[in-house]
Amino acid sequence: MVSKKIVISDPLGMHMRPASRLAKMAAEYESSVKVDFNGKAFDCKSVMFLMTACIKYNSEIELVCEGPDEEKALAELSEFIESGMGE
Repeated sequence: MVSKKIVISDPLGMHMRPASRLAKMAAEYESSVKVDFNGKAFDCKSVMFLMTACIKYNSEIELVCEGPDEEKALAELSEFIESGMGE
């Protein structure tokens, strides 16, 4: 298991468009990919779970990956989030 803490830099937070992109990217990995936020874990492969997290601008999340391609998943997904999620 690997993890990384990330601060959400998109002024709109984790809204539908970036959540959809993140879920699509996460689904490409065999590893489980979760976001820990406010003491709860949310499955990154589900847009609905990401939206129910209500992750706002400047919130700190922890991206947690576990499985055979966890290192690659963490590197690529954390870079996507840190770069503003395509916004």
